[in-house]
Amino acid sequence: MARASRSTARKPRLRAILGHATPAPTPSPAAQDEREATLTYARSVLEAEAQAILGLMGRLDGSFLRALELVRDSVQTVVTGVGKAGLIGQKLSATLASTGIRSVFLHPTEAVHGDLGRVGRGDVILALSNSGTTEELVRLLPSFKRLGVPVIAMTGDAESPLARGADVVLDIGRIEEACPMGMVPTASTAALHAMGDALAMAVLRARPFGSAEYALLHPGGKIGRSVMRVFELMRSGPANPVVRDSAKLSEAVVVMTNTPGRPGATNVVDRQGRLVGIFTDGDLRRLVEQGRTSFDVPIRDVMGKRPRCVGPEVLVLQATKLMREFRVDQLPVVDAEGKAVGLLDVQDLLAARYF
Repeated sequence: MARASRSTARKPRLRAILGHATPAPTPSPAAQDEREATLTYARSVLEAEAQAILGLMGRLDGSFLRALELVRDSVQTVVTGVGKAGLIGQKLSATLASTGIRSVFLHPTEAVHGDLGRVGRGDVILALSNSGTTEELVRLLPSFKRLGVPVIAMTGDAESPLARGADVVLDIGRIEEACPMGMVPTASTAALHAMGDALAMAVLRARPFGSAEYALLHPGGKIGRSVMRVFELMRSGPANPVVRDSAKLSEAVVVMTNTPGRPGATNVVDRQGRLVGIFTDGDLRRLVEQGRTSFDVPIRDVMGKRPRCVGPEVLVLQATKLMREFRVDQLPVVDAEGKAVGLLDVQDLLAARYF
């Protein structure tokens, strides 16, 4: 009896080990209805926010253009707001800064305790409040006036105290929130967010700001890598291995060994410094395999002729693609006159996460 009892006790564990899991119970009709109702409601939230954003298209007018001019021409755009609108404002300030517009976020509570010192002549204030009645913002309006800085109000009530005290009003209109109580900021914050992005991107379009400037502000991550140029990553100056085409193989090996960073190759140049070839660790290994180990041979006789190369202004992504395509670990970098000004090494690309 005891043996049978133990066998019975082990069966669930054995079923689990063998992968015979107990099937999940089928939801009851009531539970299934509730699941569908939840998904339907979630879709309605997305629809409400989408409609709030689409409704802004008809609200872009001369006030938007005036706000664009104020931000574009300002010394600094000071974004301010409280609560959820304040969080949207922080993101907007970061977006402006990332596209070359000087910007800071000013918390209204801290402002009345000394942080107004962040605001100066030539600045513009961008104040976000859906209701336009946020006490902390409204009480700052006289101070902004005394400082002589224009105020742009982004609000859902064009007749609110904030709007009346502003120089320019970006009216998102009265928006019904998507929450069951009609109170939690959802559709309104989506609209504030979208209006802020529209303003930031319109300012970006109105300024001379290209990929080179963008790269300066985004040196890290995927964005930075997508706009980095070869000259920013190549080995140059003392780190650029160069040997004359009249030199012996032994001299080339010494250059490869003694150059800082110990690159796996050396550029080979003529009397004018123009690139005529490249010699790599792989070339040296092949010579050894072939029994051609005389280090007195001229480097021009054993170098790789007509090497693939790139210019210093080429995107690193393009250079990386070239290295992958032709399965090479180094690319000489030449200027407009064909002079060897650098070397792009696979180790540097690995360190910068291009591979």
